[in-house]
Amino acid sequence: VQLQASGGGLVQAGGSLRLSCVLSGRTFSRYTMGWFRQTPGKEREFVAAISDGGSLTYYRHSVEGRFTISRDDAENEVYLQMNSLKPEDTAVYYCAATSLWRNCRRRGLYDYWGQGTLVTVSS
Repeated sequence: VQLQASGGGLVQAGGSLRLSCVLSGRTFSRYTMGWFRQTPGKEREFVAAISDGGSLTYYRHSVEGRFTISRDDAENEVYLQMNSLKPEDTAVYYCAATSLWRNCRRRGLYDYWGQGTLVTVSS
């Protein structure tokens, strides 16, 4: 299984970015997909997840109302639309896949990880 994330970059505070992640090598539609982020010296933290089929989503509190996770099973892609970005959103963002939904915020449950894409938000 391979996950390929893209879409990171440099943006000013208040701006928007859309991250994408493509899964290959497995049946994408069977997986819960998640986004995590990490800054130097800190643990990787949960950002958002979407269930297989897309009927359920879950966000960390600090991004609710600003970020939207979605998926396109026909394209084997998951997206993270990030609006009203803040400097504290600066991090390397990772996509990940798990066969579970319960406890989807726990990074230990994810079986597959992408390589990460850097998001930098300037003040």
